Amino acid sequence: MTTGRVVFGDNLEVLAGLPSESVDLVYIDPPFNTGRVQSRRTLSAIRTETGGRAGFHGRRYQTVERETRSFPDRFDDYLGFLEPRIVEARRVLKRTGSFYFHVDYREVHYCKVLIDSIFGRSCFLNEIVWAYDYGARTRKRWPAKHDNILFYAKNAKAYLFNADEIDRIPYMAPGLVGPEKAARGKLPTDTWWHTIVSPTGREKLGYPTQKPLGILSRIVKASSPPGGLVLDFFAGSGTTGEAALKAGRRFLLVDHNPEAIEVMKRRFAGAPEVVFEGSGVVPGTAVL
Repeated sequence: MTTGRVVFGDNLEVLAGLPSESVDLVYIDPPFNTGRVQSRRTLSAIRTETGGRAGFHGRRYQTVERETRSFPDRFDDYLGFLEPRIVEARRVLKRTGSFYFHVDYREVHYCKVLIDSIFGRSCFLNEIVWAYDYGARTRKRWPAKHDNILFYAKNAKAYLFNADEIDRIPYMAPGLVGPEKAARGKLPTDTWWHTIVSPTGREKLGYPTQKPLGILSRIVKASSPPGGLVLDFFAGSGTTGEAALKAGRRFLLVDHNPEAIEVMKRRFAGAPEVVFEGSGVVPGTAVL
């Protein structure tokens, strides 16, 4: 049985081919319009007899660059690029569906005004702040170490939110709440402390803007039903799909970057229930 589809093609064309009110959850992590090329080098260490650097038990290693993945992150009209895609995202959402929009401090204010105009201000539920602590630090201002995730419901009075499925987190001051509450933990607030994907960790796939599985797992569990359909049309490394797969949801991922498709092929290599398709889909094609 097919659980997931990965489509290589233009996301606006793919969205136009999806039936209205067919998707339970949309999460997108579009390019952040940073004005530069996003790139990530993949390195590996090879044993050598001479040169290189010393490692465990005195063995020597040489660092070799395997590949560099990149994409341009620059738009002349960023909001004009996003608007028709967000309009389509709202159309394909079920009445109880949710929309999560992941961006950073550069564009979040403008994007919120745009999405308010499409979903309605009353359907805005949260601005989630994902805070992390990694990377270079400027000494000219407060170092920027967070992303913003805007959370909207299609219908503010009828949306799904599975509070009981969300993994609880420790209290920051457990002594103030008593041993029983401290042992149970609390629901996360709208500020999420979570490390980025480690550049040298097992989770890293070599994609420049890969997001942590823990962040997507929390969103998928909270805002989609078991067996429901999750859509990410800026799929990148496919983290949304893996989170859906692990949580027992179906998924549709779309990306027009061949490097992203290659990364997702590696990610889902051991998942026969995930199928890959070529550019575009036929309008009116049934969703999974």
